[in-house]
Amino acid sequence: MKINRILINEIIAQRGVNTYLVNLFLVLIGTVLLAISAKVQVPFWPVPMTMQTFVVFLIGMTYSVRLSFLTLLAYLIEGAIGIPVFAAGGGIMYLMGPTAGYLYGMLIAVIVISYFANHGYGSSYIKSALALILGSFFIFAIGILYLGSIIGYSKALQAGLIPFIPSEIFKIALAVAIIPTIQNYIKLK
Repeated sequence: MKINRILINEIIAQRGVNTYLVNLFLVLIGTVLLAISAKVQVPFWPVPMTMQTFVVFLIGMTYSVRLSFLTLLAYLIEGAIGIPVFAAGGGIMYLMGPTAGYLYGMLIAVIVISYFANHGYGSSYIKSALALILGSFFIFAIGILYLGSIIGYSKALQAGLIPFIPSEIFKIALAVAIIPTIQNYIKLK
């Protein structure tokens, strides 16, 4: 199977620039965007949403698998050492709290999304949607499994999944509208 070029490499010309510096910069930008997106709440029905999973979608669809993984891992490490990058702060206890499963799910999801994007799913609206739905499934599956082990699975579904379905559909649609459009535009140049 032919692997397409990574979208971020199409956007950022790396001629004469040290690849390690570019990757370090991209990881830093990714973690900053994740931290900002975790803090900003957008009014939505039935619950306010953050744009954190949207940024996970963008990272997965534009970075290589390794760079996506390293970006999310760096984000989790930043939070673990106490940098307030998560929605309600930071610290190692946050990574053991009731919402920790969603953070671990994002780490798996970004790998899955990036894998498919790097195999051409980023240039098709339908394939992009499939990759993002699959990534979202991992976020919520791991989040619900972890949360359910703490509060019970019925309550976890009621509190940790159902209210977030409309906003997740919105974020998937937004990412699908953006990524293939950019990728197809770049191919035309």
